[in-house]
Amino acid sequence: MNISPEILPRLIEAVADTIKKNAEEVTQLDQAIGDGDHVVNLQRGIHALKAQSAEIGQTDWVGALQKIGMTLMSTVGGASGSLYGTLFVTMSKSLRDKPVDRQRFADAFVQGVESVKLRGRADAGEKTMLDVLIPAAQSLQKSAAASEGLKESLDEIVRTAEAGVEATRNMLATKGRASFLGERTLGHLDAGAKTAQLMISAIAEALASSAAPT
Repeated sequence: MNISPEILPRLIEAVADTIKKNAEEVTQLDQAIGDGDHVVNLQRGIHALKAQSAEIGQTDWVGALQKIGMTLMSTVGGASGSLYGTLFVTMSKSLRDKPVDRQRFADAFVQGVESVKLRGRADAGEKTMLDVLIPAAQSLQKSAAASEGLKESLDEIVRTAEAGVEATRNMLATKGRASFLGERTLGHLDAGAKTAQLMISAIAEALASSAAPT
């Protein structure tokens, strides 16, 4: 199945719906060990993307990913805007002048996550969104290389993202405000990792639904 940017408005809507549905839960997670404004900041960017979704869906992957990244950088407050913006802008650059297939898209996602690591000066195991993004990117790249079916690939990335966010529960936070709380962060899920998992799962579900026979 070839997936074109025309599906992006649907994916943006799916992301908006899942963040709205889980806003209270994520805010409680963020209030426990963070600033408490993660969802509000994220939704500001999502709303901006919704307003531009038709335009985004009418361009190519390079243009669409660049537009998403720049929009998030300019509208999402806190570290999340810079980090997610970096993810999408890097993906756009990595796909320039290349035909887009599942393998190249997976490779671009891996490169985007590597840029997030550099921008945030963080890595897996530090109780951040990277504890979801890194294994999710690796899962996508592995399934593409193995030529797995789309459904199998999407199911695996959802499981990987869920395992990634759950793993943050017993991690000691070393980045952001949470890092000042020391061992008090133990036993809590990271809010940024949770929203990353929710968005990945929502996108996977929407893609699977689009690919299902009618």
